Amino acid sequence: MANGYLSLVLHAHLPFIRHPEYDSFLEENWFFEAITDTYVPLIKVFDGLVRDNVPFRITVSLSPTLISMMRDGLLMSRYHRHLDRLIRLSELEIERTRYDSRVNALANMYHDRYRESKSIVADQYGNDLTNAFKKFQDLGRVEVITCAGTHGYFPMMDLYQPAVRGQVKAAVDTYKKVFGQLPKGMWLPECGYHPGHDKILHEFGIRYFFVETHGVLFGHPRPKYGVYSPYLCPSGVAVFGRDLDSSKAVWSSKEGYPGDFRYREYYRDIGFDLDFDYIKPHVIDCGTRVNTGIKYHRITGDTNDKDIYDRQAALSIAAEHAGNFMFNREKQVEHLSGIMDRKPIIVSPYDAELFGHWWFEGPEWIDYLMRKMHYDQNTVKTATPGDFLGLYDKFPMITPSMSSWGYKGYSEVWLDGSNDWIYKHLHKIAELMTNAARDYQNPNELELRVLNQMARELLLAQSSDWAFIMNTGTFVSYAVNRTREHVGRFLALNEQLRSGKIDIKMLEEAESKYNLFEDVDFRIYR
Repeated sequence: MANGYLSLVLHAHLPFIRHPEYDSFLEENWFFEAITDTYVPLIKVFDGLVRDNVPFRITVSLSPTLISMMRDGLLMSRYHRHLDRLIRLSELEIERTRYDSRVNALANMYHDRYRESKSIVADQYGNDLTNAFKKFQDLGRVEVITCAGTHGYFPMMDLYQPAVRGQVKAAVDTYKKVFGQLPKGMWLPECGYHPGHDKILHEFGIRYFFVETHGVLFGHPRPKYGVYSPYLCPSGVAVFGRDLDSSKAVWSSKEGYPGDFRYREYYRDIGFDLDFDYIKPHVIDCGTRVNTGIKYHRITGDTNDKDIYDRQAALSIAAEHAGNFMFNREKQVEHLSGIMDRKPIIVSPYDAELFGHWWFEGPEWIDYLMRKMHYDQNTVKTATPGDFLGLYDKFPMITPSMSSWGYKGYSEVWLDGSNDWIYKHLHKIAELMTNAARDYQNPNELELRVLNQMARELLLAQSSDWAFIMNTGTFVSYAVNRTREHVGRFLALNEQLRSGKIDIKMLEEAESKYNLFEDVDFRIYR
């Protein structure tokens, strides 16, 4: 009998990027890279654990925008074109490196990896990776939860609460369509919580959500069990807080496992190391250098002279780190169970893209961890938040404090001098949306299409990704242009609606380009 529980939570999200107006588009590569680097490797790990009858429980949050891209025919066909280019490039690399056995072995590894990804995506899961996650959920291994519609940052939307409700409804509707049931939990974008929003979650049947550590610790009344138990908000929805110790061990590039010198170096890529004329035919048609994903070096240390990556050595240290993580959780649970009157739960949430994309060996680390926890100890058992809520009849009450994760923990990443200009526009179009929803009680068919497209444009403009990108200083022009595009189109549609002079061509183009949330209902903003 276990003395406590570990809840590993992987939050998978990307902004909705789809550009049918171009033959290829640089930012679509974010999605393609995430499939090959993160989603397919995780699916392989889960499939292997199921095949070997290793019981495990993991929570995976799939954002509605990511789900929509995973199910989009255009994007998935472009993903296969992307893979075909990489397969050809890796074949050339096998030939180019034939006299260097260490590098040649890695070139063969990438070639096999790309071919296997193509087979898993197309042959095993029918070009829809949500089929994989649904399978693991149906098998009782993965608890798939949802996230806000377009990853809108809730604390900055509280001025118009119908905007928060719109994000939640879009998420729940998307989830139900794919998984055939209500989601048990919701990942609040950026763990951004504002007191009272749990009532909106309750309205749509959400049973639990997560906050950053201080969202619980600074809650009222003072939490009896720290972050090692869920608490019920006034609405009855449960809140879980992040455990700092386990999170830091995986997140931190300085103190955590991913910084080990034996792991693969993310920032050395043949897309920048080799002659551009050699690389160019096999990457996106953007006329600039980009990461290919083929990387031959290990972290080595704070030096530009990187050693060649040793795959077996990296996997060996990943297994060692999994054992260390398990040992530390054992000791943590042994201590906590001695001072608590119930079993503790350690909640360890991470961005899913850390595993495989940034930390190449991350999926294997999860594989080793799940196997070690099953075979090598009996102190800690894996569980999902939904599992844990079924263990006890009563939980203490709390009102979490306003909080976020990220720098300083109080919204500074999403509200600073680089991005603060967007909110006056987001607030204004949220106000106009609520007015239009109120004024058009019985719209005709064309007005209904305009109103629903206005709702989509509002949702897309609210994506926290645009503010985040502006803050980090990467791909800023794209984030600015997307914000302006959605705000501008919303305002144009609103004006056309009010005047009765609707531009059918513009409406059809918008509906075709941004083809998510097909069941969106503008009435949610009343």
